[in-house]
Amino acid sequence: MDLARKIRAIREAETSGRQEFCDLLGVNKGTLTRIEQTGQVPKGDLLEEICRKWPKYTLWLMTDKTDESCGQIDPQTEIARRENSLKAG
Repeated sequence: MDLARKIRAIREAETSGRQEFCDLLGVNKGTLTRIEQTGQVPKGDLLEEICRKWPKYTLWLMTDKTDESCGQIDPQTEIARRENSLKAG
């Protein structure tokens, strides 16, 4: 999965939409739209901000790997956890 798709997956798992994601990261909405829609490679400072805000996705974002024992997951794992929590609660 390329970085643009990974960023979109994080956004969809953690926020209600592009504007909230951009507000949390201090990035222009147009920049995010270009990344998601054209596959533009994000700058390093944006990747750093994403990793600071959601460190649990750092390993996956950078290497496409996860390690749940270290708390390093992907967005699908987070969504599944939330769904299981709602069912149990």
